[in-house]
Amino acid sequence: MKERVGFAGVGLMGHGMAKNIVEKGWPLTILAHRRRDAADDLVKRGAKEAASAKTLAEASDVVVLCVTGSPQVEAIVMGPDGLAAAKKPLLIIDCSTSEPASTRRLALELESAGIGFVDAPLSRTPKDAWEGTLDVMVGGDPQLVARARPILDAFAGRVVPTGPVGTGHTMKLLNNFLSMGYAALYSEALMVGAKAGLTPAVFDSVIRGGRMDSPFYQTFMKYVLERDRNAHRFTLSNALKDMSYLAGFAQALGVANPVGAAVRNSFAGAVASGHGEDYVPMLSDHVAKWNGVSLTERAKD
Repeated sequence: MKERVGFAGVGLMGHGMAKNIVEKGWPLTILAHRRRDAADDLVKRGAKEAASAKTLAEASDVVVLCVTGSPQVEAIVMGPDGLAAAKKPLLIIDCSTSEPASTRRLALELESAGIGFVDAPLSRTPKDAWEGTLDVMVGGDPQLVARARPILDAFAGRVVPTGPVGTGHTMKLLNNFLSMGYAALYSEALMVGAKAGLTPAVFDSVIRGGRMDSPFYQTFMKYVLERDRNAHRFTLSNALKDMSYLAGFAQALGVANPVGAAVRNSFAGAVASGHGEDYVPMLSDHVAKWNGVSLTERAKD
């Protein structure tokens, strides 16, 4: 018999993940926050709905979290009406992008209460979440990871064990550093090109199909060239949050990461100017605007 699964955070990624869990036969209970449409859809597919994190825990054997970051994870787990308040053995799978130090601290605290904790952050897009083809990095005790694995396989195309608890979130920060770093590089390169009279289409005709092409580049440029807002639905505010986590992690390690600081500041500028809910490829428009150019105007003859 499959374990009862709870799911908190049915947002852009969580909706598709939870959809795959319930459609592949797990008894599912959800805890919705803002996305009423997603919650209603999942209930139609057979999920039940809990009124609080505590009642979610009471209805579940395993709880998957897919929320914004460490403050939200800590609140939903340790809050007065949180998962731990149910005072029952659980396995918690944290698919959020969280701070590794918070993850390790939380796992240690929960262990004494008989609650297992693994970090299983995600890579790829909401489209992959819907199709069940996400990449997952998972850190934790091997026995707990083995217990979590069938549930992860419901929405993942690839699951990579990374080591002890906290290493999944460490790897996720590095993964996002690379992707957000490329977003900042693309944005700056497109701006310099536009200033010099090179259109994004010309830029793309050189890069696409070459050594610097990649799936991330293609989704980024799908917005730049086609103005498809949904090409990469990851907000600038979330990107800034992750780069801020990376900065704090690097500081705790006592290392210098000047490139990370520059990447973070690219996103900080866009968020500070009121565009935090824009998606990552839209950074290109903001960097262009700061420099007095547009990526949508034709090059002058």
